[in-house]
Amino acid sequence: MGALQRDDAAREEMDRPDCDALLLRRTYAQFPLVNRAVSGWRKNYEQFIRPVLRKQGHSRILDIGCGGGDIAVNLYRWALADGLQVTVCGIDPDQRAIDFARAAGRRRGIPESVVEFLPVGSSQLAADGERFDVVLSNHLLHHLTPSELQQLMADTEKLCPAVALHSDIRRSRLALVLFGAATLPLAGTSFIRRDGLVSIRRSFTAEELAQRARPGWEVEAASPYRNLLIWRSESDG
Repeated sequence: MGALQRDDAAREEMDRPDCDALLLRRTYAQFPLVNRAVSGWRKNYEQFIRPVLRKQGHSRILDIGCGGGDIAVNLYRWALADGLQVTVCGIDPDQRAIDFARAAGRRRGIPESVVEFLPVGSSQLAADGERFDVVLSNHLLHHLTPSELQQLMADTEKLCPAVALHSDIRRSRLALVLFGAATLPLAGTSFIRRDGLVSIRRSFTAEELAQRARPGWEVEAASPYRNLLIWRSESDG
C-alpha cells in the first residue's frame, strides 16, 4: 500500500459560502463529538496550557478558527475547575461559525464576559496589538494556503508571549480508513464525514509540516493521527 499523497486541491463543503445551511449547523453541532474522540485537547490543556495559566494571576486564551466554539468553552471550564482565572476569545472570519458559537455559548450558560466570539482574523488582532498568554487552533492548518500558513505563524508570534499550539490532522491512509468507518453513521446528516475525509487528504505529515514551519517553531507527531505545531517564546523558556 503506497503513501497517501496530499490533495491540496480538494475543498471542504463547509468552506463554501453557499453550502447547505442546515447541514452546516448540524456540522457545528457534531464538532464536540468528533473533537472529544480525536482532537486530544484535554491532554493538550494539561501538558501545554495549564502550566502557563498557573504562572498568571489572570490569563487570556485565543482560539483561532474557533468554528462552533466547543474547544474555547471546554478550555474555560477546565481552567475554572482547576481554580484558574481565564478569559477565552474565539475568532473565526466566517460569521456563520460565530453566530453558532455565540448561540451555543448562551445555551450552555457561558457569560460573554469570559468566553467571547468575534468575526475577525488573527492578522487584525495582531495589528491591533492584542496579546494573549496562550494561542491555539484546532484543525485549521490544512485549510490554509502556503502564504496563509506563514501568516498564521507570524501573527501568532506577535500575539503570544508564552505558548502557542496549533493542532491539526496528520495524514495517513489508515487514518482515512478508520475515520471513514467510524463516521459512517453520520453520513448524510452533516458535512462531518465528507469534509473529514477531505481534511485528512489535505493535511500534512509531520515531516511536511516541519518543512513549512518558521524558525523557532517545533512539530510533534501526537496520537491519534495529529500534528502539533508549537511555539514557545524565549521568555517562556
